[in-house]
Amino acid sequence: MFIGEYRHNTDNKGRIIIPARFRDDLGERVVLTRGLDGCITVYTLAQWDKVLEGLRVLPTTKKESRMYIHMLTAKAAECEFDAQGRVLLPQSLIQEAAIEKECVVIGVVDHVEIWSSLRWDNYYADASASFETIAEQLTEYVK
Repeated sequence: MFIGEYRHNTDNKGRIIIPARFRDDLGERVVLTRGLDGCITVYTLAQWDKVLEGLRVLPTTKKESRMYIHMLTAKAAECEFDAQGRVLLPQSLIQEAAIEKECVVIGVVDHVEIWSSLRWDNYYADASASFETIAEQLTEYVK
């Protein structure tokens, strides 16, 4: 289970330290891909396999399915941690997520997300303003 928020900086090569408590559960290799809401999503290899299983059942005759599959897989990259616990973020994903230097690494139950600090702070402020309303709308799903 991945939970928590950690602030880190990318180095000049585009590497970021992933918190040790996340690395222990992520394993040596991960898949990075475009996430929803403008972040980079980090999956374990096992979780990525589940994502791919879900993509395989989407009807490829529907344009929206093809678009979603393309957006999720086109810039996906299998990456490994170096000896210092850093992962090299692909340049294409850095651009997608508008990451400049300061990042936020957050745990999201079954995966990890990497956000630009500015984008995360704006997203969190918007979500916080609606937290109670969102909770009421989702009560039937969370017990």
